[in-house]
Amino acid sequence: MMNYHDFLKCKQIVTDPTGFEINGGELPDNLYGFQRDLVTWACARGKSALFTMTGTGKTAMQVSWADAVCRETGGTVLILAPLAVAKQTVHESKKFGISIKYVRDWSEVNRGVNITNYDMLHHFDNVKIDGIVLDESSILKSFSGKIRNAIIDRSQGIPFRLACTATPAPNDYMELGNHAEFLGVMSYNEMLATFFVHDGGETSKWRLKGHAEDSFWKWMASWGCFLNKPSDLGYSDDGFSLPPLIDHQHIVNSCPTEGALFAFEAKGLMERQQARRASLDKRVAKCADVVNGSDKPFLVWCDLNAEADALKRLIPGSLEIRGTDKPEWKESLMLDFADGNIPVLITKPEIAGWGMNWQVCSNTAFVGLSDSFEMMFQATKRFHRHGQKNAVNRHIIISEAEGSVLQNIMRKEADFMRMIGEMVEHTKSIFSGNIGKLARMQDSYDANTKIIMPTWMGGSK
Repeated sequence: MMNYHDFLKCKQIVTDPTGFEINGGELPDNLYGFQRDLVTWACARGKSALFTMTGTGKTAMQVSWADAVCRETGGTVLILAPLAVAKQTVHESKKFGISIKYVRDWSEVNRGVNITNYDMLHHFDNVKIDGIVLDESSILKSFSGKIRNAIIDRSQGIPFRLACTATPAPNDYMELGNHAEFLGVMSYNEMLATFFVHDGGETSKWRLKGHAEDSFWKWMASWGCFLNKPSDLGYSDDGFSLPPLIDHQHIVNSCPTEGALFAFEAKGLMERQQARRASLDKRVAKCADVVNGSDKPFLVWCDLNAEADALKRLIPGSLEIRGTDKPEWKESLMLDFADGNIPVLITKPEIAGWGMNWQVCSNTAFVGLSDSFEMMFQATKRFHRHGQKNAVNRHIIISEAEGSVLQNIMRKEADFMRMIGEMVEHTKSIFSGNIGKLARMQDSYDANTKIIMPTWMGGSK
């Protein structure tokens, strides 16, 4: 008869390794040393995530990985990327001698590396591919559950998978669960059950079990490599030292919200929204003064359509991208801004804050802040990244009543830096040991205490 330990062992679900060994000389010559080693590691893993900071060359690494998979399998890889990033990737890949085809549906897919936008995924039901890459994979959480599930479900039969993003958001464990589930390492629910407990009475919030924190980060590092800068893994930082990021805070006077005699600091979400609308005219006017006083390219981030409308009236020559625009128009303006053909672009972080390389610009302004640290971080990193030659000026324009929002962003930034430290420490050990296979993890339980049956159930007295 099978004993209990053998029973548990046979129930464990193990993902067979799908990786392959690659000679570093087979990769593009102009990869940096750390990029070459990370691609080699990702190829050996087969299914992995690269959590590397913006500007560390995720585009170079993911196209090199995709090309290596195609050469290994003789098959097809599909890269999913945000709008406009796909065409920019096609252009960037030429620097590494890799040809990528931009496709809009499955009938256009050729053998080799192909790329499309996330919002075109529904056109690829019939395509058989050997590898898939999620560029800016943290964008998954911005999609509806239907699209997120479609990406994960359609990926499960694909032997080679790579997720690339800079920012697993601080304490956003749903995002980490999305990555684990996409790679087939562990489902989101299994991850929560293994490493987390409910945080008090709020069932939507989770915190790491005190005894499981170290195990959690080691588990993360077994399938995801986190890199803030090359020296984190013992490489030289030459060429990767960024110019300064200079914050300019502009605090405008608050107006009393409706029904109040005096202005006060907004606390709850509704109060912050009211305060933001009450200060709209003053914030927009201040932003216009800053932008019109410069002869350099500027990108202005807003959250409300009313803010964008007012900014367009006050900033001559500015163009706007908004959510209702056609994809072709959005893409055209983003690429034109990258080429230096638009002096001032106005848009929202959720529209254009992901993936684009805009080192042509070193001036940006936020006309107010949301509570999303990641949105602000990603939007800023469109400019403050490898290849930027000038100091980046970031103008933050808020009202007095919105001070709590700024404090919340700073707190999240501290959480994010702590997460970076944890991941980097555990990632350092990746290259010192043998690369193992991906396995779904379970908490072990050794039953050392004998069950005492009550006497009424026939137990001994």
